[in-house]
Amino acid sequence: MLGRIRTLSYTSSQHRCSLKRSSNDDQSLPGRPDPRSAHPPDYGLRPDYPENHQIRGIQRRKRMIKARVLYIPTESHTKRVFRPDTFQRLRSIFEEVKVNETGRNYTSEQLAEEISGYDALVTGWGSPKITPQVMENADRLKIIAHSAGSVRALLGEVVERYIIPRGICVYHSRHAIAYNVAEHTIGLMILCCRRIMDHALAFRERGVWRDPNIPSNGQFLRGSTVGVVSASAVGREVMKLLKPFDVRILVYDPYLSDYDAGALGVERVSLEELFARSDIVTVHAPSLPETWGMINEKHLKLLRDGAVLINTARGRIIDHDALLEECRKGRISVGLDVTDPEPLPSDSPFRNLPNVIITPHMAGAGFYGYFKIGEMTLQALLDFFTGKTPIGAIDPSEFARLA
Repeated sequence: MLGRIRTLSYTSSQHRCSLKRSSNDDQSLPGRPDPRSAHPPDYGLRPDYPENHQIRGIQRRKRMIKARVLYIPTESHTKRVFRPDTFQRLRSIFEEVKVNETGRNYTSEQLAEEISGYDALVTGWGSPKITPQVMENADRLKIIAHSAGSVRALLGEVVERYIIPRGICVYHSRHAIAYNVAEHTIGLMILCCRRIMDHALAFRERGVWRDPNIPSNGQFLRGSTVGVVSASAVGREVMKLLKPFDVRILVYDPYLSDYDAGALGVERVSLEELFARSDIVTVHAPSLPETWGMINEKHLKLLRDGAVLINTARGRIIDHDALLEECRKGRISVGLDVTDPEPLPSDSPFRNLPNVIITPHMAGAGFYGYFKIGEMTLQALLDFFTGKTPIGAIDPSEFARLA
């Protein structure tokens, strides 16, 4: 979502939501893994999760959390986001964990039949929409832990009628995915600034060394002015990764306060000013009706010659007709991980423009990042059922602005 993110606090006796404002939602995020490690580390879990499996004072073999968990993702999803030892912890810590062993995604009707009596529901990519009938039968449900990104399609119409009135906690794994997307974003920035793809292809396909026909942007990441559209989870992680490059960061986000902008060390500006002043613009806004086409011809024309535009959010946020017009002029470089439509048709002019790099909506993918989804989902359940605030819990008042 755009802007300041508020977290939730819970009382362990009733597990109901109460608002607790946080000035920086990302400051408690766990650190990144050491890529030199032979075995992926236990990142994502709290620092007090030691190797002897004592989790916040709970010994796996001596004491279990008295909660029944319905886990409905398929085995393929489980292998994608959980390391085997993490999933085993999930199955052993709670009083009961029912796992989907059918090899198929649940249907909404099947979920409605089985949800009764469970305290927690774990969902993932491919999980069915949670319908009113599911919620009518969810007599003990206290938390929905989504081991994937957006929950908008998952929850649909039940938020106002069931989720908020019942104080049900909703967790999603956007923070885990944000690390991968942010890293991909920085990669696209460097590729576009230095026209790396053009030079690499010229040498590989035509044997040309330092092709003089490839124009130089005259733009480098270090020391540049970077405009970030939305201080979302991904946007904030991008800001962190940019720090070593000694950049000035401008942010457009109508929900970001001056106080939070100061805490982030960024300058809050209008969307027009961001495009006019930035050497590099990177888009991280959610895909909502009010953001579709929010970046249009007017904004794109404000970009200076040699500027770089990156979009790893959603294709519909940028007017693609206006973008194509600017790209054809050859005056800007563009890196896209998302397009509209997606994928682009085979005859799309974007495919042949030398100043456009397109990756196949893969920014969120990554070995460590996906396993981090599993780690943080487990941690969210542990935190909730021990009376703590899960990182990634959604403020009920902000469901409408979620991607």
